[in-house]
Amino acid sequence: MKISLVIPCYRSENTIETVLQEIEATMSKRPEYSYQVVLVNDSSPDNLSKKLGELIGKFQNVDVVEFTKNFGQHAALMCGLRQADGDIVVCLDDDGQTPADQVFDLVDTMNEGFDVVYANYPQLKKTFFRNFGTVVNNLMAELLISKPKDIMMTSYFCMNRVIVDEVIKYTNAYPYVGGLVLRSTNNIGKVMVNHRDRFNGTSGYTFKSLLGLWLNGFTAFSVKPLRLASLLGGLVSMFGIFYGIYTIVARLLNPDMPIGYASLISVTVFIGGMNMIMLGLVGEYIGRMYISMNNSPQYVIKKVISSDGK
Repeated sequence: MKISLVIPCYRSENTIETVLQEIEATMSKRPEYSYQVVLVNDSSPDNLSKKLGELIGKFQNVDVVEFTKNFGQHAALMCGLRQADGDIVVCLDDDGQTPADQVFDLVDTMNEGFDVVYANYPQLKKTFFRNFGTVVNNLMAELLISKPKDIMMTSYFCMNRVIVDEVIKYTNAYPYVGGLVLRSTNNIGKVMVNHRDRFNGTSGYTFKSLLGLWLNGFTAFSVKPLRLASLLGGLVSMFGIFYGIYTIVARLLNPDMPIGYASLISVTVFIGGMNMIMLGLVGEYIGRMYISMNNSPQYVIKKVISSDGK
């Protein structure tokens, strides 16, 4: 049986070699499994491209894919999944925080009968900003795309070949791997692993990239935000009706009551703001539909290099 390990790479010039060393040491303990490592360079601005070229000569069973520009972590995952040819595919990070020496904890748990297994952590070794992003991402997945409550969707997980083949059928722009997994199966397990400090450097995730991930999740795989917009519109309309009735009754009971200029402006600004938010949400859906209809690529590959010389 063969295991493919997919690693999106960005700003990891100083960490990726240590990750590969750990993978090599771990896989040597289970010789019944052959393995492949797929490294996807998401147009990293450091000297990662040169570093990966050097590592091709140091390590066996390594494939390197280079993007023409930065397409994001989930586009890199999709590319890596298509490059992977293993019976089991494990996705992990390039910074050492996802412990490669526990890869068989995931694999052995999946072999108990699960289609997908996520690594969950007793404690996250991330910044407050990244922890907040993780919490929001999981809450969004739970509310909008029916994620099981007891499972945290992390960047360290494994899938069997059936799920991988289903996930890579998605060819539209704005991929969200978690959503693709959840629409393919609900037979999902978890295993506790130790989340570690980064080997070196800081995370490349920004608020902009996290916001893009959230938008990908709920615009590509759920219409619940649109239903929520309709519900909020109905509630605001009801509020306006009741407030109007209250104003008329209050005026009839007290003719000397001054006309509420401040309250009128407040209600107008509130309703106007709600309208703009809802129009923006609808526009986000329409815009992404338009880009998908124009066949915008998930990613563009510059080159592929394998340690076997292919």
